[in-house]
Amino acid sequence: MTQDRLHHIASQFRLEGEIDSIEALGEGFINDTYIIKSVASAPDYILQRKNHHVFPDVPGMMANIKAITEHIKRKVADPMRETLTIVPTLDDKLYYSDGDSFWAVCVYIPHTVTYSRADSPALAYQGGVGIGRFHALVADFTEPLNETIKGFHNMRWRFEQWDATIAADPVGRVKALGKEIGWIEERRDAMLSLWAKVESGEIPTRVTHNDTKISNILFDDSTGKVLSVIDLDTVMSSTLLNDFGDAIRSYTNTGAEDDRCLERVEMDIAMFRAYAEGYLSEQRHTLTPSEKEWLAFSALYITFEQVLRFLMDYIDGDRYYKIAYPDHNLVRTHAQYKLLQSMERQYEDMRKIIASLV
Repeated sequence: MTQDRLHHIASQFRLEGEIDSIEALGEGFINDTYIIKSVASAPDYILQRKNHHVFPDVPGMMANIKAITEHIKRKVADPMRETLTIVPTLDDKLYYSDGDSFWAVCVYIPHTVTYSRADSPALAYQGGVGIGRFHALVADFTEPLNETIKGFHNMRWRFEQWDATIAADPVGRVKALGKEIGWIEERRDAMLSLWAKVESGEIPTRVTHNDTKISNILFDDSTGKVLSVIDLDTVMSSTLLNDFGDAIRSYTNTGAEDDRCLERVEMDIAMFRAYAEGYLSEQRHTLTPSEKEWLAFSALYITFEQVLRFLMDYIDGDRYYKIAYPDHNLVRTHAQYKLLQSMERQYEDMRKIIASLV
């Protein structure tokens, strides 16, 4: 991406002051991100190229972000630091399209720090506080949100994809995967049973973030306290169990998501307790009895879904996830399955922890 093109794109937005420089920021897996440095006392900005292959409805996605951030701004003490601030284009749109890509800008929040992983119960607790506070702030949000990723965490949709992929067997791998396919099939009814409770309304639908890893939480660099939740591209309406379960999947794994050494992969129950304590310190009063009952199971549900998705992509010829070597998705499948088994062994302890906190 040339500087001239970046400056042209940035000039389409209502920025304060003059641009000093535009530099790449981080190595995102989905979006390309840049920081716009401004001259003098004007704020800096974050410029992102939105991946419209992952997010085919970028206008709908940006409308979701605008609605949620405006709702949060009305409820917090420091609206410019405790949530994102979207910057419109010169013609008052929430994004700019240059014909090839969609671009969006938000105000950069200074004096913050992020973490790539939670490496202690204390940090896991703060991560729970971050997502719990986000859920609490949007608990009374009632506007409809756009579904920007079809069927996200919808187990019925996942099994429809799964059945079609097994039937097609496009690269001839099914025959050698009887054991792994059995892992999926023997848990089908239990996983669909939870999703049926969402479909019936027994488990309510709320605003969910859908990407609750700790790197999506900003911390104040002087106090170390949670400041805001960022990367709202995946915000949609679903069950908040998805957010809790996905956080547990990433926070508590003692190994890597694609660890070949399965002995390293376990669920750390101390990390589970810490995250749950942080989350429920902010959110326990807005949860329904059904949400409290199924909170621990949500970790099994989301981890199972990831086992299914990695295995399904391997069967499909590795068309969705990027791979570093030929059996990468199968390695991921085995590592996530080991994590799932560890959760299943500790499930009653997980339930007792939740019961003691709510």
